[in-house]
Amino acid sequence: MNGRRGFFRTLRDFLFSSVNGEFFIFLFFLALSGVFWLLMTLNETYEKEFKVPVRVVGVPENVVLTSNEYDTVRVTLRDKGLVLVGYEYGEGLRPLNLSFKTYVKGGSGQGSVPMAEINRLLYQQLSASTKIVSTKTEKIEIFYNFGLSKKVPVKWMGHVAPEHLYFIADVDYSPDSVVVYASEEKLDSITVAYTEALNVTNFRDTLTMQCALAKSRGVKYVPDKVNVRFMTDVLTEESIDDIPVIGINVPEGKVLRTFPSKVSIRFVTGVSQFRSINRADFVVEADYLDVADKVADKCKLYLRTVPHGVTRASLNVQQADYLIEDE
Repeated sequence: MNGRRGFFRTLRDFLFSSVNGEFFIFLFFLALSGVFWLLMTLNETYEKEFKVPVRVVGVPENVVLTSNEYDTVRVTLRDKGLVLVGYEYGEGLRPLNLSFKTYVKGGSGQGSVPMAEINRLLYQQLSASTKIVSTKTEKIEIFYNFGLSKKVPVKWMGHVAPEHLYFIADVDYSPDSVVVYASEEKLDSITVAYTEALNVTNFRDTLTMQCALAKSRGVKYVPDKVNVRFMTDVLTEESIDDIPVIGINVPEGKVLRTFPSKVSIRFVTGVSQFRSINRADFVVEADYLDVADKVADKCKLYLRTVPHGVTRASLNVQQADYLIEDE
């Protein structure tokens, strides 16, 4: 107990000594000057940009909004610093609720809210001294329909490239299709839902990404995000021999024979993909019409079909001797 009393006595003597007393007086006036400086600063006029949420309310049950139900207006306000701080850290600017029935008329499939109306709604919640300097959009558009939709497949878009000696063997989407809502005219032109542009390089293992679908004016996708999985494989150069040459456009009663009658194909594919490739996956053709006039010395060979996952496929011979016989 005596030790504790001694500690507090020592602390009291330290705090209220003449030297420390002067130091605390200095701190007091320093803090006071800081408060005055802050008040003077906040009394100046400033401009600051704010983001104000905007949402469409009162949408009928039989209506599907194909524009964003929630949006944001960026507005620059001018007022005293103290007022702007209140907007920033106080209750803030409340979301603007736009009544569907007020701004959409006649069942045309779209409506709009001009910025003059947005400004009017904003002024209703601003201080009388606050002025709107600018807004970053001309108007808010509302697109809708009455449930008209269709299902379309999903495709990725952008630049996705694995490391050297690797390639994308397959792409998997989850889900692989989405429902699109839009006007009848736009629905007719939409056949694929593309992701936003991707930009990923230098990976070797399977890559899974959650991707937002690319936005389009007056178009709504459900869902609006998908998971895209890029499956990689190691590149290898391989060949397959004894692929038969098939004659096409040969008239009845004629036979087109080529020499050689079978060819080899070199190609690049993935190590795991190669295990599932066989001769029947390739189609090599010789066209009778190329040699029907007997002028050509050689018959050109065409590689018509290659299996999925095969690139840089080439024949070991591009032309062949031929013979046309009667059956």
